[in-house]
Amino acid sequence: MIIDTHTHFYDPTRPQGVPWPAPDDKVLYRTVLPEDFAQVAVPEGVTGTVVVEASGWLEDNQWVLDLAAANPLLVGLVGQMEPGSAAFDALLARFAANPLLRGIRCGGRYFVPPMARYVLADLEKLSKRGLSLDLLIGPQQIDGVVDLARQLPELRIVINHIAAMPITGRALDSAWVERYQALADHPNLSMKVSALLENSTVQPAPTEVDFYRPTLDALWQTFGADRLIYGSNWPVCEHAGTYATTIAIVKKYFAEKGEDASAKYFWKNSKRVYQWLDRN
Repeated sequence: MIIDTHTHFYDPTRPQGVPWPAPDDKVLYRTVLPEDFAQVAVPEGVTGTVVVEASGWLEDNQWVLDLAAANPLLVGLVGQMEPGSAAFDALLARFAANPLLRGIRCGGRYFVPPMARYVLADLEKLSKRGLSLDLLIGPQQIDGVVDLARQLPELRIVINHIAAMPITGRALDSAWVERYQALADHPNLSMKVSALLENSTVQPAPTEVDFYRPTLDALWQTFGADRLIYGSNWPVCEHAGTYATTIAIVKKYFAEKGEDASAKYFWKNSKRVYQWLDRN
């Protein structure tokens, strides 16, 4: 079993179009639907995906949920809603009524200390519903995320894209080691090992696991076998390489860690964090 916890679906040919990606993005600006994902992912052994909504349009949450209703490959949605907004309670109640909603994602602007009390209150509501929080952040927001993890220890938090750390092929500098350790000190926080190709400072991105090994070793040493989660960032990963390359790198690395560690990375950890639905 392999669950890819980071994919995006959209259709620029809809009458309303899409807010993302931009029309000048020659790689991404095309129709991207579950059947397109299946073509590249199922041959690699992928059995399901958690979709992360990248659109800022609220009704695109419903659009993905409607897609998922007809596609059992979609086992969950991480939606887009704004904590701290006046409509948050009503929107959370509406979308959480669908069991495929497994959490929401927020950008880094919320996590520059001190966090607004009303934002924290809404994230506590998310936690009480048993839903998770994905975070799209960079190094400047890590202190705020650490503070959030401390204040809401029951909230399951997932850092996306290894917190945007540049991958150079060399050992991490001490600042990044300290940042990862500060995050890993909180057991409610997991790291999504995604966007490896995109984060490479060498482009086209290398295809050999040894280039990524210093980064993967640092993540393994800090978060361990139980808090690393697989995500491809498809189709965005195609800016830097293929889906097959994206998954081959982590397949090889985690195979070296043993069958149990590989199973945790590819599905068991995401099941615990997202509590996605088994639709097979």
